[in-house]
Amino acid sequence: MKLSTKTRYGIRAMLELALNQSGKPLPIKQIAERQGIPEPYLEQLMGALKKDGVVCSTRGAQGGYALTLPAGQISIGRIIRVLEGSLAPVSCVEEEGACSHSDHCAMHLLYDRISRGFTGVLEAITLADMVADQRKLNAKPLCAGSAQS
Repeated sequence: MKLSTKTRYGIRAMLELALNQSGKPLPIKQIAERQGIPEPYLEQLMGALKKDGVVCSTRGAQGGYALTLPAGQISIGRIIRVLEGSLAPVSCVEEEGACSHSDHCAMHLLYDRISRGFTGVLEAITLADMVADQRKLNAKPLCAGSAQS
């Protein structure tokens, strides 16, 4: 499975908000520039995330977007569901009765296992986890193992 551009951009924008330590909303232009996301596209993504309640917006000169919840309470799974919909790989896993064979189909069992595993991982990872990972990566020396004189 490949994540769509929409999802990748949405996660990057949410990470940018989670990394924001200023306590002030981040302007959409700043998020777009830092993350290399086209501003009009980012506006659409932020609208969907705002509708879900994970971000809020403030108008005006000091306006922008901010998280509405602590980063540790926003899972990557939630972000993906907001932007893409269901995490299920096929409809028979997410919709009762979508397939008349699901009660006696090994493929249904396979898809259900994939869905539970994939969803479990995405629900277990939060924006706070990604912030911690990003800070660790930022702390690494650019040339690991090289001697400085």
